[in-house]
Amino acid sequence: MLLLPLAAMTMIIVASNWLVQFPINHLLTWGAITYPFSFLVTDLTTRLHGPGPARRVVWAGFALAVLLSIWLSTPRIALASGTAFLAGQLLDIQVFQRLRTGSWWRAPLVSSTVGSILDTALFFSLAFAGTALPWMTLALGDLGVKLLLAVLALAPFRAVLALALPAPPVRS
Repeated sequence: MLLLPLAAMTMIIVASNWLVQFPINHLLTWGAITYPFSFLVTDLTTRLHGPGPARRVVWAGFALAVLLSIWLSTPRIALASGTAFLAGQLLDIQVFQRLRTGSWWRAPLVSSTVGSILDTALFFSLAFAGTALPWMTLALGDLGVKLLLAVLALAPFRAVLALALPAPPVRS
């Protein structure tokens, strides 16, 4: 039941941890393009299966992704990613759960935004502080992409919900 979200989460994290090593320009790395989709996976898992299963996906995804990322990137990036991932994703689940009864778009948008801010601050400060990379600039670019993708991810979020959840009864 949770194999699909776990596989998606692991793939996103491993790809992002490898791609973050390659800048696109002075504002972005390639990892900035892939990582925000982890929040979509978390939000869909929380909405469809509840916060407990979503936390299990986050913890399992964390363990698998850190192990694979140590091999594909560097231990520093893998540990920074793991720390930021856990903090950001668990916060995302908590915020999503509190807002889930409101408008369909509010919970995924707000939770992804709050989780992204924490994730970005932790990851870039732990992974790149003290290095020659312009990590603060990269962090701002990364956060901008995460916030943009949080908005754009509302369409697939809504589409998956429409496919996965039964339609409400039609009143005549």
